[in-house]
Amino acid sequence: MDVSMTMWVVTVLGLTALIGVDFLIGRKPHDVSIKEAGIWTAVWVVLAVLFGLSLFLAGERQASGEFFAGYITEKSLSVDNLFVFVLIMAKFSVPSHLQQRVLLIGVLIALVLRAIFIAAGAAIIASFSWVFYIFGAFLIFTAWKLIKEASSDEPEEEFEENRLLKSIEQRFGVADRYYGTKLSIQVAGKRVLTPLMVVMLAIGTTDILFALDSIPAIFGLTQDPYVVFTANAFALMGLRQLYFLIGGLLKKLVHLSYGLSVILGFIGVKLILHALHESGVHVPEISIPFSLAVICGVLIITTITSLIASRRQAAEEGADGKDADSESAKI
Repeated sequence: MDVSMTMWVVTVLGLTALIGVDFLIGRKPHDVSIKEAGIWTAVWVVLAVLFGLSLFLAGERQASGEFFAGYITEKSLSVDNLFVFVLIMAKFSVPSHLQQRVLLIGVLIALVLRAIFIAAGAAIIASFSWVFYIFGAFLIFTAWKLIKEASSDEPEEEFEENRLLKSIEQRFGVADRYYGTKLSIQVAGKRVLTPLMVVMLAIGTTDILFALDSIPAIFGLTQDPYVVFTANAFALMGLRQLYFLIGGLLKKLVHLSYGLSVILGFIGVKLILHALHESGVHVPEISIPFSLAVICGVLIITTITSLIASRRQAAEEGADGKDADSESAKI
């Protein structure tokens, strides 16, 4: 897809305007209701669909298909981010009325960092086609690691601060409590960070780890930097509302990691086949419509099986509780 500099500028300005509207709506700290989260989640999804359809109507049918495949993949991978976001919120004991502000700024930091990653990835791919082998192998390895972690019986780990975050805290110091929406305060003549600023940086910088998976994954679906950037942007911008909408549902998605591992493994194989094709080896290439069907199918199946498994587990726990109560009554 041939994208002019004017188109890039218009797109970035349009996204910036949407982010500005989102910020103005959520500028006052408050507890986000399920209704509010649901409405704005739907708004962001509709905007993404309209953008994809606009590419189709403009005659860019391949770019449109790549956008939808990339958007759905990034959206599904971003749901996995929410598990870590929950751990971060618990680690820093973020008040519920400040969580929406934390997520907004944290996601903005993540979007800027991902834009840098995308630019670097596009430059590397343009210069070295063999990098597809590395991306493909890395995604297959990540898929295997996800399955291994999902099948492990070890308890869920707590969030641990990365080195960058620890160094920032040591350099500037951190206040002992939250001060509303203030990011820094004066303490004994020295300016220190508030916990609010630290948790924003935690969410933004932690996303780098997720970008290591998602950026190679979307480059396996399209090598168009414009499509990669817009798919990431739309997937991330609705993440804040999605956090509040499905926060209670996350624990029920017990098979999500298996689904994501299948998707990452599938895209890894697709990348390796593409690399072989570019090297002159006659191998079949996986089309975007087929990729889109596989991604959607896997997500639908894992969601259904997750909800069934969660319902069955809840029923078993309820039955065990009744048995325990009846035994106590006999005693």
